[in-house]
Amino acid sequence: MFCRISCLFFVLVFGGLVHAGPLTDPHPNITDQELFWGSDQYDFAVVLHASGMECFWHFAHKGETFYLNFMVQWVTGVGHDRHLSVHVNAPSGLLVANVDDAQGQINFEAKETGFYQMCFSNFHNRFGTMQIFLSFGVYYDSFQDPSQLREEEKKRKEEASKDLNNTLSIIQASSHKVENHVFHMFRFYGFSRMRKSADFYLLRSNSQYISWWSTALSLLIVTSGYLQLLFLKRLFITKTGNEEEKPRC
Repeated sequence: MFCRISCLFFVLVFGGLVHAGPLTDPHPNITDQELFWGSDQYDFAVVLHASGMECFWHFAHKGETFYLNFMVQWVTGVGHDRHLSVHVNAPSGLLVANVDDAQGQINFEAKETGFYQMCFSNFHNRFGTMQIFLSFGVYYDSFQDPSQLREEEKKRKEEASKDLNNTLSIIQASSHKVENHVFHMFRFYGFSRMRKSADFYLLRSNSQYISWWSTALSLLIVTSGYLQLLFLKRLFITKTGNEEEKPRC
């Protein structure tokens, strides 16, 4: 019996030590759908319930430019508020940016390498649901390694000494500049698309509101007219027994 207990103790102790160790996964309790890797752009819509909050994580390297665009498309419920609370945290947990508005843009240069947390809170609406459109990602804005810069500078001097009119380098620089401008144009286009969709939902909500109120007011006018006519009719009392008697009020 003592031997069995000793063996069980050694298995638990040394087995736990063997399997113990640092976590390689930065967020083990988060699914892959909530983690966004790479330097691509992501844009999608998400629904926040009353007093609800959704958080997403996106990976960024140090020196990259992180951007986030958001806009509230529609809100339902009683006494709804279109304000949305948004905050972005660095991998170390420090607060990088905080916005409390129906729409906004957040841009900053990543100071740390890791997963940046984006949380969207609907605590302004206790009984309302809102749909928000998100567009976020990272991009390189003329960021290069210093050693690579020195090598390119050396090659550039050698090429300049050989041929001052290097057409290929001029075309390459122009193409990179055009590509960067096109990327920023695509960002502004996404933000304008979010604004257009928000206006569409607002117009549809106002149209339904006006239709319901017009119908209710029409019924109220018809009902009040009928009641007034019935009341005036009951004021006049007529008797059919004697012809000389006239209706009196």
